[in-house]
Amino acid sequence: MLLDLDSVAELLARLRQEEPIFDSRTRAAVAMILRYAADDMEMLFIERAAAERDPWSGNLAFPGGKVEPGEEPWQTAVRETGEEVGLDLGAARFLGRLADIAGAHLPVRVSCFVYGIQGMVVEPVLNGEVYDAFWVRLDDLTAAERHVIAPVRFAEEGFDVPAIRLPQQGKPVLWGLTYRLTMQFLELMGATPDNGCVLPGMP
Repeated sequence: MLLDLDSVAELLARLRQEEPIFDSRTRAAVAMILRYAADDMEMLFIERAAAERDPWSGNLAFPGGKVEPGEEPWQTAVRETGEEVGLDLGAARFLGRLADIAGAHLPVRVSCFVYGIQGMVVEPVLNGEVYDAFWVRLDDLTAAERHVIAPVRFAEEGFDVPAIRLPQQGKPVLWGLTYRLTMQFLELMGATPDNGCVLPGMP
């Protein structure tokens, strides 16, 4: 299939959004950010800094955080992206949102908002919560050999979980909430590990 920002927006618009669930779970929001690169599209990930109080310390994630009182989730995603990686999503193209997901190990509910940056020069400026920020090609995210069952640790417990081994050397595997959001996006786009995706090239 052909995949460009217009196609992404169209497919996200078809996704049926459930009514918001208000329960005891902590609300959080993240931004999935896409850009063109050569003959592929790339997705931005962050590697969280090591922090004793952060349950996702050192994990891969999207920019985002807790929804503060008086905020809409999309405002949280925009604010946290600016704070964590110095990217102003006000200048980006809003493409849509994924279905909310609930945490499997912590009582959190996450909303994910998808943005495309086209023709923008992006040099991440990291704050103390982020160790690194980098782009991953969709071709790498859909490569079947990168989809594995990997051992991880969370809250002093060990698990074997579905994950993606990214091409960047020395990075942890992509798993958990961010993996689930990434897979939801890839499946919605029809870009699964079995059939990959084809892009029309630079716009």
